[in-house]
Amino acid sequence: MNASPSSPDAATSELSIGGTLIWYSSICLRQLWLMAHQINPDEDDPNLEYGRFLHETAYLREKRGFEVNGNRFDVVSFRNGTLVVAEIKKSSRALESTRLQLGHYLMVLEEQGINAIGELRFPEERRKQEVRLTDDLRRAVLRQRQIVREVSGLPTPPPPKRLRWCSKCAYAEMCWA
Repeated sequence: MNASPSSPDAATSELSIGGTLIWYSSICLRQLWLMAHQINPDEDDPNLEYGRFLHETAYLREKRGFEVNGNRFDVVSFRNGTLVVAEIKKSSRALESTRLQLGHYLMVLEEQGINAIGELRFPEERRKQEVRLTDDLRRAVLRQRQIVREVSGLPTPPPPKRLRWCSKCAYAEMCWA
């Protein structure tokens, strides 16, 4: 099937699904659509600024910014000969979304023939959680990838919907201004 560049099918067939889109897919579908269409949030938002600061200052002794197929891993290390991919978040408030994002990264590596384990890191909480790619997590990630394709293929963003995340969202002005 040949789709013209302006058709929704072209957008979804060319879409590289990154971990951030997986994360947004279980937080807010409007955020997902905006991000997938390269409409960026307010870069001066205090929550985004703090997140960038946290990423720049936490776990400085480990390899950072490793990228595979457009997916950027926060921290990569080896533990007992096993590759460990870590995702850093400021809080565990969106634990399931973060787990899906990390599961997506583990699947991207697996698709390249690389076995790894994941680790969720919450430096402010001084907490870590190991994530392994189980069949259940694999199915959940595949569902989220499908949601990303469907929502990003829509011609317009989903309507705003008041969610618990809205108060700290860098996209708030695009919904509630």
